[in-house]
Amino acid sequence: MLLSDKYPFLTNYFTQALTATDRALPQSIVFYGNDFESQYTLSKEIARLLNCTSDKDDNCECLNCKWIRDDAHPAVMTISKVDNKPEDDDSKTVISIKQAQLIKENMVTESEFHRVFIFCDRDDNGNIQGLNQLNFQAETANSLLKIIEEPQPRTTFIFLTRYIDDILPTIISRSYCFFVPEIYNNNIYDYKDIEPLFGSYPNLERKDVFDISEKLVELTKEIPVENVLAQIQNFMLNLLKTNPKFTSIIEDIKIIEDAKRQSKLGIKPINIFDDLCLKIIK
Repeated sequence: MLLSDKYPFLTNYFTQALTATDRALPQSIVFYGNDFESQYTLSKEIARLLNCTSDKDDNCECLNCKWIRDDAHPAVMTISKVDNKPEDDDSKTVISIKQAQLIKENMVTESEFHRVFIFCDRDDNGNIQGLNQLNFQAETANSLLKIIEEPQPRTTFIFLTRYIDDILPTIISRSYCFFVPEIYNNNIYDYKDIEPLFGSYPNLERKDVFDISEKLVELTKEIPVENVLAQIQNFMLNLLKTNPKFTSIIEDIKIIEDAKRQSKLGIKPINIFDDLCLKIIK
């Protein structure tokens, strides 16, 4: 499946930023959400588009595109507790000060390429995971602030995390943040149970907030709270797919992610759905 099919808004945004003269690509980007593999794939796609020497087609076979697909590009670096460690760096659980120094040294010389640094974590099996303030500690983050705030030309920093709060606020304040929603059921957008309630979204009426919330709570007697929330999210994702410029949907999808967190904490469904409906029905 093409990224443009999974994430039409994000791919459209970055494609326009790379081609339009009146919209600059952010030089520091934070991707957040539960789908770390998609965050990483998006990051590599941005790196590919920035360095492609041909037509930027999805199947481009120019040398830069091949290098990036093979994780072999000299200017596109994954920075994690195990990736791109200096030889004398014996840290095993964090992105270290020595790695930050390596990046600074890399920036001293000019490059014919567009440099992209992708910051993330990995689990014991090598799978991409998100940054937090344990694996990307304040000392290391703060040491990078100057080059993030005043980067060299043709340089982009990308940070992957689950929640924005997991990254030092000084990094967040210097970055553009983009929520990357999970795609459920292999892109089969199941929302049959909630569609009667959300059919007129985003033009739902404020007076119906608690009525809709009550009906969502009734649904949880038949299906779990998490499934109800997933259906609302799937409904919105399907709407976003056909209306990629409707950026306010991204914010509502983020609100649903917060509702999922509340559910995992054991908060009562009535409180979850009251809060959710008050936020998305404006």
